[in-house]
Amino acid sequence: MTKDILFLLPPGFYDNGRREFCPECAEMWGVLSYYPAIKEALDIRYVGIDHPRGAICALLGEGNWNAPTLVLAAGKRLGPEVPVKTTAGREYIGSARGIAQYFAENYGTPVPRGS
Repeated sequence: MTKDILFLLPPGFYDNGRREFCPECAEMWGVLSYYPAIKEALDIRYVGIDHPRGAICALLGEGNWNAPTLVLAAGKRLGPEVPVKTTAGREYIGSARGIAQYFAENYGTPVPRGS
């Protein structure tokens, strides 16, 4: 794996009998629209709303299907502020704010407020 993989829910999906969107995934798209160069450095993949989300579980194991999730390519620089978890031999970040913190440390974007 040469690029970090960012798993997101699509901008609109059906759940609970209505069309919805994921606020954390929308937050990620907002960051990527502010800093489009980051988007080119990532492998962005959409996953469905249903559990388990096979594409994420295939990399991180059963029970790990949160979106957004950023699965890190090997050898990435990680500062102490980045909330990285490890499972199945892979490092990942499972929250929008954590991913934004990683972007700040690796791509020079501003730090998310409240971090």
